Amino acid sequence: MKAPPRLQTLVEEGLIDTVVRQLMSGKEAMVFVVRCGEETRCAKIYKEATHRSFRQAVDYTENRKVKNSRSARAMAKGSKFGRQEQEAAWQSAEVDALYRLAAAGVRVPRPFNFFDGVLLMELVTDAQGDAAPRLNDVAFTPEQALQHHATLIGEVVRMLCAGVVHGDLSEFNILLAHMPGEGDLPGVDEPVIIDLPQAVDAAGNNHAQRMLLRDVGNLRDFFGQFAPVLRQTEYGPEIWSLYQAGLLSNETPLTGRFERSTADVDMQAVLREIDDARDEEAARRLRMATSV
Repeated sequence: MKAPPRLQTLVEEGLIDTVVRQLMSGKEAMVFVVRCGEETRCAKIYKEATHRSFRQAVDYTENRKVKNSRSARAMAKGSKFGRQEQEAAWQSAEVDALYRLAAAGVRVPRPFNFFDGVLLMELVTDAQGDAAPRLNDVAFTPEQALQHHATLIGEVVRMLCAGVVHGDLSEFNILLAHMPGEGDLPGVDEPVIIDLPQAVDAAGNNHAQRMLLRDVGNLRDFFGQFAPVLRQTEYGPEIWSLYQAGLLSNETPLTGRFERSTADVDMQAVLREIDDARDEEAARRLRMATSV
């Protein structure tokens, strides 16, 4: 097929050879199957903010670091340049997360290049070599559901230990890839986590706990359709409690059980924390306004 304008630049730069077909068009990007030498990969073209429906919620972008102070000031002021910089930061967030998580051993598509708003990465495939299905397109036996749920809980832990919370994890952004067996051993299917532009920093984002609980809850609800025993588990609160206590590692055994504290909440302390946060934010805005 004829290369779309955004991919034609990559063809001219020699980063891809041919565009095979469009794979999907989502709320924030279009994905194409491309050929790079002897390899088949996929190219994710991010839609401009004015042409996509996924809102860059403040919850996700809170405390994201911007190295350039001019860009940070422009983003805070909401100028045209600031909006462009915010868009670039939003796109590069997925690239950064993919490299960070791949290095931590999380099963995500392997990234190869990011050029002019296009991300080149591994094409995740099924046993026939076609694009792998999403979990929501697959039915599982109870045993398969328990196995894949356990695998993904382990991936959530591995991500959190690397300082990342997916923030939008569900059956719609997890692929079921086929891994060929070695020798006479049969191949196995394994989940691959995708779509990470909204990933948040676990330590630096005040909404990280809520997002992690939602991510784990989505896994419980989906796989609980096939293995009802999972509906009674509470891996999310257990994982976050261990993380906060500094006791979480990739090898930490989990039970899926969690005892909530019955201690009274100190509301005065909570209100003081809120007031302090408001004062700090007001001071930050004042510093930024006076430094321009």
